[in-house]
Amino acid sequence: MPQIKSAKKRVLTQEAARQRNAKQRNAMRSAVKSFKTAKAADADNSADLFKAATRAIDMAKSKGLIHSNKAGRDKSRLAAINNK
Repeated sequence: MPQIKSAKKRVLTQEAARQRNAKQRNAMRSAVKSFKTAKAADADNSADLFKAATRAIDMAKSKGLIHSNKAGRDKSRLAAINNK
């Protein structure tokens, strides 16, 4: 456990950031998964879910959660699934 006041504050800040990042990453993964399952089931709302999944990927990229190359790769794979 840190002794210095600024180090104690940093521990709290890091934990808050870790939880925020985990929540955002989980939301992105859930959006992608819901699109994939809807597309596999040939659901009506797959176009809306595709838009939501690509938006979630873009948001994760802009916040620095994922690398820009991973974002492009994931969006390309989703588009390929969507176009089938």
